[in-house]
Parts: sequence; structure tokens; C-alpha cells
Amino acid sequence: MEQRRLGITGPTVSALGLGCMGMSDFYGPADRTESLATIAMAVERGITLLDTGDFYGMGHSEMLIGEALRSLPREKLTISVKFGALRDPEMGWHGYDSRPAAVRNFLAYSLRRLGTDHIDIYRPARLDPDVPIEETVGAMADLVKAGHIRHIGLSEVGAETIRRAHAVHPIADLQIEYSLLSRGIEEDILPTCRELGIGITAYGVLSRGLISGHWSKERGGEHDFRTLSPRFRGENLDRNLSLAEALRAVAQRQGVTGAQLAIAWVASRGADIVPLVGARRRDRLEEALGALEVKLDAPTLAAIEQAVPRGAAAGSRYPASQLAHMDSERKGA
Repeated sequence: MEQRRLGITGPTVSALGLGCMGMSDFYGPADRTESLATIAMAVERGITLLDTGDFYGMGHSEMLIGEALRSLPREKLTISVKFGALRDPEMGWHGYDSRPAAVRNFLAYSLRRLGTDHIDIYRPARLDPDVPIEETVGAMADLVKAGHIRHIGLSEVGAETIRRAHAVHPIADLQIEYSLLSRGIEEDILPTCRELGIGITAYGVLSRGLISGHWSKERGGEHDFRTLSPRFRGENLDRNLSLAEALRAVAQRQGVTGAQLAIAWVASRGADIVPLVGARRRDRLEEALGALEVKLDAPTLAAIEQAVPRGAAAGSRYPASQLAHMDSERKGA
């Protein structure tokens, strides 16, 4: 598989990463056996980047990956972990904690759940408004010196925060949503990362399945957070599904699926971008891997832009309550 380096100081990883959130949380029940088989298949097929968060399923995702690592070549894999989200027994959300003491605490639990002595890329899930980013990154830099983490990453922060963090310690990559429906990073955030030599791991490349060609108005269950997302509701959903259908028509002419075309588009935006695919099953992973074979020429790229123009998405990518915690969404970020 093609390899891409995450920034000028970061690790070299596979051109496609596996996001493991959906195996533990947010999208409804997942099958443990199938999840483990999907992780194993991903590694067998050349994927070396596994991404998770310590709050996915209240540690379940890390324990799942830890179980998988018992039979996988740990030294060949890059494990990326987000930390800081505060939750309660009812699965509610209570902000973020990125104090230096909290960073060390979160890391200790993650190392135990994963069954490893280091995490390759460690990153705060969101900006803690009560803690200067310099303090958080400074604490993480100490953990790099101690050998507990190899690289420092960021997630969903704006250009100013990126600069401040990078001034304390080199940042390997920024994890942020980037897809045909979410292109906000192209204005300031992506240019800033490229100026500083910071890579991008792009999540939500299929807009949580919305433009995959597999979503319908009848989907979504009680425990699927997408039913609360503005893009999956009412007239917004109708509009967005029409965009997905237009993309599918372009894909059909190329002999590929809509999902493959959407993933290939993100991958085509630069060698410093690594798309994360949230496949929970082997068949979905197989489809995603096919995107690596898709070659996008100028006429196809133009057709994609016509099918899904920039800014065409209906609705915000998160509910207002969550956008309030996202530094990347601040005006001028």
C-alpha cells in the first residue's frame, strides 16, 4: 500500500487509516467478532494507522484494539488516540479536560487498556477553553521525552491554536473532518498546516455514511447519533441525499461506487492527507480499500465538483451544542 508521512516530523503510515469509533459507540450496536475481524483484515491488507479515542464506548474501543493487538505486529502499527472528553454513566457529555495532570491520567489508563507501553500519536479531542494549549502541549512534550508517546497531534482546532501549539512542540498531524460536504479547512486551517509542515488525518470522509450510497431515510436507530445531526434531518437530509445521488452517478460512469469516489477525492487533495475510514465490517472495508485504485483525472474531478459543489451541504456538521466546543469552527479559525 502507498505510504504517506504525517507532517515533516510525524510517522509514515498507510495512505488509508482505519477509524475505530463506530465499533464501540455512536452508530448503534456493533458486533465484537466482526469488529476484530475487520481490524485484522485492515492490517493484513496494509493499513498501519488505527485511530481511536479513550471515550469511545467508555474505553471499549481501546480494549477492543488491545485485544486485536495481541495477535498483530504492534511495532508495525501506528496507534492514534484522542483524549479529554468527560462523560457520565448515562453516556452524557460534560466538556473537556486538558490540564497537565489530566493528560497524564488519561494516558495511563489508555496504555493499560491498549496493553502497550507507548501511544504513537496522542491528541486532545477538543480544545479545553479553560487551559492554554501551551500548557497541554507542554505536558505532552514531557511525555514524549519520557517515551510514553511518540508524536503529538491535535484535533478540530483552528489556525491560531495550531500555531501556538506548534511553537511549544512540533505537531505531527491535525485530525479534522474533511469531505466533499465539509471543506471548511481549505480556507485557513489547511494552508496553516502546510506552512508549518503538519499532516492531516481526515475523518468523516463519507460524512458519516451520508454520501456513501448506503444511507437511506429509513436508516438510523435509537442509539445512532446521526439522527441528531442537522445533516441527517428533514429537508436537509433530502438535499444531502440528492447530492449523494449526483455523486453516485459520476461514480457509476467511472465503474466505482460513490463511497470509493468520495474517499479517492479526499486522498487526491494532497500527499499530506490521510483519509480515515470508519468501516465496522469487512465488506465495507473491502469497498473502502478499492478507493486506493481510483485515479481521478481532470474531467472526473470537474464532474465531482459539479455534482457536489463546495458549500452545497445542507445543515451544519454537528448540532449547535457540540459546535460550541469546536475551536475549528470559530470565525476566523
